[in-house]
Amino acid sequence: MKIADIGNIIEFHDGLRGRVEKVNENSVIVDLTIMENFRHLDLEEKTVINHKRYKIVNSGVPL
Repeated sequence: MKIADIGNIIEFHDGLRGRVEKVNENSVIVDLTIMENFRHLDLEEKTVINHKRYKIVNSGVPL
């Protein structure tokens, strides 16, 4: 399992995507506002995802 880096785009929970803002020992903090349909989903702007629960979609450019 590859652990995401800051700036990576990850996918989790059946298609939700976000940009990694912080990498912790067991999880990442993700900004969900990058999704085009974010406002329609009624979600918080950020969430925490365990390393086992996502896949890296794009390596992105680190912030």
